[in-house]
Order: sequence, then structure tokens, then C-alpha cells
Amino acid sequence: MASLKEHQQHKRLTAAEQGDLFANYLGDSMHCVVFEHFYEVVEDQEIKEYISYVKSLAEQHLIAIEQLYRKENIPIPVGFGEEDLHRNAPKLLSDVFMAIYITQMAKAGLAMYSEALSMATRQDVIEYFKSNLHSCVETYERGLQLLLNKGVSVEIPTIPYPKEVQFATKESFVAMLTINKRPLTALEVKYLLANINNNILGKALMLAYSQVTTSQELEAYFRKGVEVADEQIRKLGEYLMVENIPTPKLLDADITDSVSPPFSDKLLLFHTGFSNAYGIQNYGTALSKILRHDLAATFALLTAKISKYANGGLELMIKNGWLEEPPTCPNRKGLSNSTAPKVETD
Repeated sequence: MASLKEHQQHKRLTAAEQGDLFANYLGDSMHCVVFEHFYEVVEDQEIKEYISYVKSLAEQHLIAIEQLYRKENIPIPVGFGEEDLHRNAPKLLSDVFMAIYITQMAKAGLAMYSEALSMATRQDVIEYFKSNLHSCVETYERGLQLLLNKGVSVEIPTIPYPKEVQFATKESFVAMLTINKRPLTALEVKYLLANINNNILGKALMLAYSQVTTSQELEAYFRKGVEVADEQIRKLGEYLMVENIPTPKLLDADITDSVSPPFSDKLLLFHTGFSNAYGIQNYGTALSKILRHDLAATFALLTAKISKYANGGLELMIKNGWLEEPPTCPNRKGLSNSTAPKVETD
């Protein structure tokens, strides 16, 4: 390992490593602010300890990336900080919602860090993402146990065990245009529930953010997000209802009546985009695993709708001057067309 690190000491960060570190920095700087507010207002002592744990992890991530950036002479992103936190703002979300949110973010981290790790080649970057991946496992397990102790239902419905090995014999197993659609597979149930849960969380956040934003334009955008999430919950839930599988309960009741924003409008909008990106990623994963064409068509349609909504958020970020550009390839065509004087060579 020491020999490998010595060999790589002058190795530049790859495009994948730059992109993942940048996205990680923005996400963790946002979460540092979010967790700081959670820590200020939470009342349940066990949940407060959980928040303290993840807040410390996010702060450690920022320090580690900043050290990497300084070593490589890369400008440290602006991200989010004290200016995005409105201290002493009343509680906007219930204590249990905070625990559910963190547990869901741990799931997102498992996907994000494993993907980043699989594309990393420099040993210090590999170690960074590997450490974060282990922390996400710990965060998820702690959150799951905490929610169970609080009486929050986190169980996935069961289906009967198979009694024998069978092979599909009819095209109707995957066909879209068939009267008697076959029952859902175990993985199809899994991805329906996962995406319903994501939209339930997203809908609650959009409701809360529409309640506290200081911008009428953003209020309208968040209200639109509520509608988008509501439609997705309903359409995906219909597939479970046919199979008599219960759908998860909404979290709308976990929003308080506060109208005082705990965060800046910039953070509210970025957080929405962060959630949209995670939702689109989950839909893509679901599309790669499900077999019934009618279900695949529904996921494709819903992906298009959430992508359109996410694009509207990007336009608002740009309009307000809040979109921090990620590391980008050089514009070779622009450089070659530059009016700057060329250096003549012999």
C-alpha cells in the first residue's frame, strides 16, 4: 500500500474523481447546514444523538475534501454555510421526520459512494469513498434501529416463498398488452416501494419548503413539486393495491405550521434538485430490474415528468445566480478560435 501511494503521489485526479468529489462537497456542505438546524430544534434525546453523529460525519467529509483540493491547488467550492442557516428559526419538521430523512439519505449515500468508489483509481480517493461507504452502512443501521425503537414501521411487506423452481413459458410474463397481467415479482415490489417512499419524503419536503420560502416564484415551483410527487405516489401505489400490498403512509402530518424559513432560498432550491437527482437515479435502477413492460412504461413516463420538473429547478438556480459550475472539460473549439495572439514556433 505504501508503494502504491508513493507511485501515485503525482497522479492527477481523474474526471470521475473530480466530478464525484465536487458533488460530494456540495451535498455535504448542504447537509452540514440542514443537520445544524435539526440539532438546534430536535427535542428527542436519542434522535439528537443520531443527528450529532451524522453532522460530525458531514463535517469530516468537508475537511477531507478541502485537504485534497489544497493538495491539488483546486479552488474550494462555495457550497453552503452559515449564511444559509437562519438560526433560532422554529422547528419545521417533526423529530421522527428528521430520523426518517437521515436514514433515507444514508440509503442515497450507499448508492452514491459505491458508484464513486467503482470509478476511483487514486488510492487516497478510494480510501475516502470507502470510509464514507462504511459510515453510510453504520448510519443506515443506526437509523433503522432508532425508527423501530420509536415505533415507526419500516418493514417491507412479505410475499410467499416459492415452492418450486419455475421458468416463464408465456410472453405475457413481460408483455404490455395482455388482459391477465402476471403478479409482481419480488424485485418489482421492492422498487415500487422504494420509489413511493422517496416521493413521500419529497412531497413532504416540498410542502414544507413552499410554506417557508420568501419567494413567490419558488413557492409556485415547490407547489408544483407537491403535485408531481403526489401523482407519482398514486400511480406507483396502484400497482401495489392490485396485489393487496399496503402502500407506505404519507409524512405530510410531520410538517409543523411554522412559516419562518430555517434555510436560505438557495439551499431550499438546491436541496430540491438534490432530491430530484436521487429520484431520477432510482427510477433508472428500477427500469433496469423490472420485467413487466407496462410497469416499465409507467416508470419511463414518470421519469420524464420528474426530469422536466428538475430542469425547471436548474433554470431557477441559474436565474438567481446560485448554480455553481462543476469541473468541466476545456472548450477546445473555443480555445482554437481565440483571438489571442498565437506563439510562433520554429
